[in-house]
Amino acid sequence: MKITEYLSRSTETLFSFEILPPLKGDSIQTIFDGIDPLMEFKPKFVDVTYHREEFAYKNNSDGTISKMTIRKRPGTVGICAGIMNRYKVDAVPHVLCGGFTKEETENMLLDLHFLGIDNVLVLRGDPVKSEGIFNPHPDGYCYATELLEAVENMNKGIYQDSSLISPSPTNFCTGVAAYPEKHFEAASFESDMKFLKMKQDMGADYIVTQMFFDNTKYFEWVKSCRENGITIPIIPGLKPLTTKKQMDILPKIFYLHMPDEFKRAVHEAKDDNAAKEIGIEWCIQQSKELMAAGAPVLHYYTMSKSQAVKKICEAIF
Repeated sequence: MKITEYLSRSTETLFSFEILPPLKGDSIQTIFDGIDPLMEFKPKFVDVTYHREEFAYKNNSDGTISKMTIRKRPGTVGICAGIMNRYKVDAVPHVLCGGFTKEETENMLLDLHFLGIDNVLVLRGDPVKSEGIFNPHPDGYCYATELLEAVENMNKGIYQDSSLISPSPTNFCTGVAAYPEKHFEAASFESDMKFLKMKQDMGADYIVTQMFFDNTKYFEWVKSCRENGITIPIIPGLKPLTTKKQMDILPKIFYLHMPDEFKRAVHEAKDDNAAKEIGIEWCIQQSKELMAAGAPVLHYYTMSKSQAVKKICEAIF
C-alpha cells in the first residue's frame, strides 16, 4: 500500500522506522533481530537505506597502490523483499543519485516494481567519505530533482530507452527528504524551501525530515513550508541519542541545534548508559509533543538497533 493511502485512512499518529542493511557478509537475520522487538507497535512501513560505493586502497606486491571500489552495505532490494515476505509490512527502499548510472537506477526501480514495492524515498545521497563533496556518477543523476523526474517519468511509462514499444508505467509513491534546520550545502533557507516546493510540484507525495532535537525549530519550519505552498504530508524523523559522544558528533555531521537543557543533561551524565536514558526520555517528550500537534507519522532512525526505540514506543503507542 502507498504511504499516502495509510495517511489518508488514519486519524491517529502512525509509527515507522528506518534500518540499515547489514555489513557485507552478515546475515539478514541481523535485520530481523532488530525488527522483531518493534513489530508489536504495528509499524505501517520500514525504510531501508541504500548505500553507494566507497573507496579502499590496496598495497600491491610490486610496491604500487591500487584504488578499489567497494560497497559495504549492499542488499537493499533483497532486504525489502524479505521484510515484506516475513512481516507483511510495506518496505520503503531509498533510491540514490550517487554511485549509480541512470540505467542501473532504472533497473533497480524495475526490480522494486516487479516485487510489488509501492513506495520509494528519492535522495541525492551523501558524498564518498574520502572525497568530502558530492560527485555524481558520470552517467548518473546529479540532483534529487533529476532522480525524482526519472521516477515520475517511469510512472508515466517513460523510460531511458525511448525506442521501447508501449512500455508499462510503474506506480510508485515517492517520498523526498527535507531539513528543518536547512541542508548544510544550501545557500539559504529560502533556496532550500524553493527546491522542496519544486519537488512537490514535480510529483513528490510526502516528505520525511532529517533528525532534529528541537521541536520548536521543526514547528517553525513546518509553518514556513505551509506558507510557501508546500501542502503534502510532512513526517518528522527522530533519533534517540544513545551515547555521550553523539551530543558532540551529531551536530557536526548534520548541523543540528541541541537545546541547552538537553546538552547540559547529557554532558553531566556519568556514563553512556545514563546518557542513553536521558536521550530516550528526551525523544519520548519530543514524540508526545509532535503527536499532540498532529504529526501523521513518527519515524525513527534506529541504525538497526531497536532497544532505545522500543522503550520510546512503549511510552507513547
